[in-house]
Amino acid sequence: MCTSHDHAQGEAAQAGAGRRGFLRATALLGAAATAGVALPGVAEAAPATAARWRPDADSRRFTLAVMPDTQYLFDGPSIDKAPVEASLRYLLEHGRDENIVFLSHLGDLTQNGAQAEFAAISDAFEILDRRGVGYSVLAGNHDVRSSTDDQRGSTPYLDAFGPRRFKDKPTFGGASPDGYNTFHLFRAAGREWMVLALDWRLSAMGYAWTKDVLARYPRTPVILTTHELVVENDSLSGYGGQLWDQLIADHDQIFLTLNGHYWPAGRATRRNAAGNEVHLHLTNYQNRYFGGAAMIRLYHFDLDRDVIDVETVSPWILGRAAKGLNELERQEIRLSGDADRFSVGIDFEKRFSGFAPVPARPSRPASRMLVPGTVAYWRFDGHDDAAAVSGTVRDLSGRGNDLTLVTVGGGSLTWSADHHPDQPGHGSLEFQGFKSPLKGAYLRTVDGAPLNSATFRSGYTIEAFYRLPADWDPAHHAWAGILGRMGTGGAAGKTADDPDEPLATLSLSNGREPQWAVRPLDQQGIATNWGQETPLETWWHLAVVNDGRHTTLYVEGCPAVRNPKAVAIGLTSVGLPWLLGGYAYADKIDQILHGRLGDVRIVERALPVTSFMNH
Repeated sequence: MCTSHDHAQGEAAQAGAGRRGFLRATALLGAAATAGVALPGVAEAAPATAARWRPDADSRRFTLAVMPDTQYLFDGPSIDKAPVEASLRYLLEHGRDENIVFLSHLGDLTQNGAQAEFAAISDAFEILDRRGVGYSVLAGNHDVRSSTDDQRGSTPYLDAFGPRRFKDKPTFGGASPDGYNTFHLFRAAGREWMVLALDWRLSAMGYAWTKDVLARYPRTPVILTTHELVVENDSLSGYGGQLWDQLIADHDQIFLTLNGHYWPAGRATRRNAAGNEVHLHLTNYQNRYFGGAAMIRLYHFDLDRDVIDVETVSPWILGRAAKGLNELERQEIRLSGDADRFSVGIDFEKRFSGFAPVPARPSRPASRMLVPGTVAYWRFDGHDDAAAVSGTVRDLSGRGNDLTLVTVGGGSLTWSADHHPDQPGHGSLEFQGFKSPLKGAYLRTVDGAPLNSATFRSGYTIEAFYRLPADWDPAHHAWAGILGRMGTGGAAGKTADDPDEPLATLSLSNGREPQWAVRPLDQQGIATNWGQETPLETWWHLAVVNDGRHTTLYVEGCPAVRNPKAVAIGLTSVGLPWLLGGYAYADKIDQILHGRLGDVRIVERALPVTSFMNH
């Protein structure tokens, strides 16, 4: 929901990151450098007194960084750690604005697994150690003797990147007894996530340890990293197939795997034993200029949009742009192929529901919804699903604004158990309106209800939940009212604009846009607020808030763009009823809602977003 200062800051950061991402994916960096345009720099090594790493654990946007094979940069006498250091410093420089929570190296840190090679790359990774950045590494076939598995014993790899290195990091979960397999836990989007960093070859003991870790964290989504798995698009290696059969397929927690070893980069998607998709990604650029130049893959998770946006960048080349790039470096900035820059759509809540279901929000007592100034509150729970509505629907505010049923053309109105997930009452009304011939049923306030004459001179907040079905058709269902009052502009002596339009209506256009159209006390004409198109088969929360001078329409707690700046004081009344699910033109019912309507509340003052019913 668009409800907090933190969210606004996050949007601003995302916008900045989007522009940076665009520059990375084009050849404009070289041109920009020539023209004197500012470019993203490479941060200097952090001083010992620099602040500790503090990702935002609650933001629903976060980034996982991935570094594949760096072996050609650490090859015997040919050691150049500058590209790796540039990538690691980049993480420090952009860690806050991109909310980078973790880095995973995919193995083959070195070419020969020699002590001197590991000493050099170990020294580079101290850039992260000094700031407490969470990261994982794993052994590739060039880091250890490739014919061995995780029971191989002591190696220069283990000396440099064994469990001792990570034991004090808050993200370190533990290691297998042999030290070659580790798991790491980080918090992001308000929950715990796991990175499993598995050896080049798992032994039987390695498999047993890994399954035990997963069993100890049964509700934690897992990103599995290993050196070899996907060999090319839609294809696994022989060992990758073994990992799939013996581990991944039967553990629904594993939703994403990352590996290097092969090239070019590729992607595969397979369904596990639970029938859910597992995304398997190969990323490796050692065959490209400068041994891949320590390129990093950035996985930008966005749980609001249910997507992971992926991009690939070489901070080392970016840092050299100001000095002018050579021909091969310019080619490397164009990493925008389908396997290098892409988006993965994942409905995270649905995907994780099998092992970590989100508990449904319980209903809240009506008494909790009666905030000071509440003049009407209608909710529709506590009835048999699909049963017909009859009799009176009580106003739970106690103000006497009860509703009575009106049927047209033999139509009916039924109760439903369906509701918005954040709705206080767990129920709704199902309207079945039709335009021509007019048919359906709606509700109106009883004669003499105090609401009928209310003018709300000091302000108001009107809230409603609604959902339109898949068969909603603008030809038959457009311009039905969610909530409105009878009486026309002409009857009130306000003849500007169409005098037959009602005095107030919260309606849905032929494009499913919510519209609040009213005649304020201080105007002859109609004041209108518009929202954006709202998709079908989705519950929506609307709120119209007037602070005594200005009116703002909110959709899911987010202010709409088409909110007029003109002063609009109160609501004109001629003492006629309010309608739920109906729209009247020239004081005659003209259209009836086709959809479901949840809790509706009217308060005679402006409420902050944090006091809306969906909070």
